[in-house]
Amino acid sequence: MRVSSSRVSLFLVWFVGLPVLLFSLITWQVVSHGPLLGVDRDVSDALLHPDRGSELLADLGNVQVAVPVLAAVLGYAAWRGRAAGRDRWWSVPLGAAGLMLLVPVLVLPLKAWTARHGTAAVPPGTGYFPSGHTATAAVAYGGAALVLLPWLRTVLARCVVVGVCAALVLGVSYGLVRRGYHWPLDVVASWCLGTVLLATLRLLSRLPRRSTDPPRRSGL
Repeated sequence: MRVSSSRVSLFLVWFVGLPVLLFSLITWQVVSHGPLLGVDRDVSDALLHPDRGSELLADLGNVQVAVPVLAAVLGYAAWRGRAAGRDRWWSVPLGAAGLMLLVPVLVLPLKAWTARHGTAAVPPGTGYFPSGHTATAAVAYGGAALVLLPWLRTVLARCVVVGVCAALVLGVSYGLVRRGYHWPLDVVASWCLGTVLLATLRLLSRLPRRSTDPPRRSGL
């Protein structure tokens, strides 16, 4: 029990505490127009190059694309869990769906409060911080990976799923910055937000279940 508690504590520090701290720092810089925004502009200028490829990558973070992917995975996981006789087979899929619904609840008020303007590649206006597309991609694709992992029997399968989902999130992030839809810090802030939400889902998936569950690996 002592070891388990220590692992949970380390997990909370790395995947909740640090992302919250970094998100708070970035948000403070945005609302106070701090010096970090100068670095943000320099990175944006270096990467900005609107093209069709970057636009297509950014579109992978659209609700119309990312949410159906998550919904399909949640349906599959719920079916497998019920067929296997899992206790509370519905809890993790339902939790992932709830976190997806929580994304706009968190992001939209932050956009209105920070009122950050966009890059030169988008029409004048505010509401760009944090990036909703990045948060949507992180929670949808990351959540899909976490929900699938208990049902994958081989290390290769788990690595492929995690790698594909990570590539999708990074692709969306790069596309948003490259196309000029968002500043880099908008994207990094949403990484932090997504990490906290996914950590919550991970903890939910680690709750004890009946012995009919697939074998669990050690660690978080």
